[in-house]
Amino acid sequence: MNALVNEIQSSLINLVGSAVQFVPALVIALIVLLATRFVAHFVQQVLHSTAQRFIRNQSLQLLLIQTGYVATWAGGVIVACVIAFPDLGLGDIIGLLGLGSVAIGFAFQDIFKNFLAGILLLLQEPFQIGDQIVVQDYEGTVEKISIRSTQILTYQRERIVMPNSILFTSPVLVKTAESRRRTDLAIGVDYNTPLPMAVETLSNATKEVEGVLSEPEVEVDVVGFGDSSIDLMVRYWTFPERKEVRRVTTRVTIALKAACDRADINIPYPIRTLYFFDQDRYDDHYPVTANSNTN
Repeated sequence: MNALVNEIQSSLINLVGSAVQFVPALVIALIVLLATRFVAHFVQQVLHSTAQRFIRNQSLQLLLIQTGYVATWAGGVIVACVIAFPDLGLGDIIGLLGLGSVAIGFAFQDIFKNFLAGILLLLQEPFQIGDQIVVQDYEGTVEKISIRSTQILTYQRERIVMPNSILFTSPVLVKTAESRRRTDLAIGVDYNTPLPMAVETLSNATKEVEGVLSEPEVEVDVVGFGDSSIDLMVRYWTFPERKEVRRVTTRVTIALKAACDRADINIPYPIRTLYFFDQDRYDDHYPVTANSNTN
């Protein structure tokens, strides 16, 4: 019995001694983590100023800053682990990270998928901050491109946070990728209208509108014969921003209507004719048979 008690006491003493020896290393490891926080913030600021000076692309600036921030934290955590667990060598840490990365990869595969997609988006630059894009059912202006997601501000001032994996695998329409955008505006004229005169009138009226670019030139095409009008398409170019396109379209519409009024060009609207007749007098709904005549 005394031997058992002595063994328990010895184990407790060894445990307390190990704990006492472990406390300083743990405190130093915590200090290292706190220092890593400040160092990571400092590195982020330095990279931010450096990237603004030497890198023009905002997406690459963001990638450099975030990569440096994550790398600083990873180095600080490794140093803290080595200090807290002296018996744990660098090779053991690398092996542990390898095994842990497999488990974490299965558990957080969506997060890593968005992470890799974000890096590829920042490197390939299919669109930039400030571009107006359409993705699936969403349309708006790109506000921020981060490692995990991209923020899009719609024209109704609604913010959409979209995972980068969706952006990377979905078709993206970048409306501001070029310096100009074409608008096709349909209009119909009466069948009695001389078409060469109508084309010239609409073309001249569109060219005089503020916001319509002189190059490429305005085009007016006759596209078909409608039910009540001859259909024409006015094609003109503006700057690509949605606000500019919308405002110029309004001005062009007003100018075309005024030009048609001055030139006595009629813009017809669909006409439907309805015929009413007396069913009792004109009974053409049922066929007349021999039996009905005899009755």
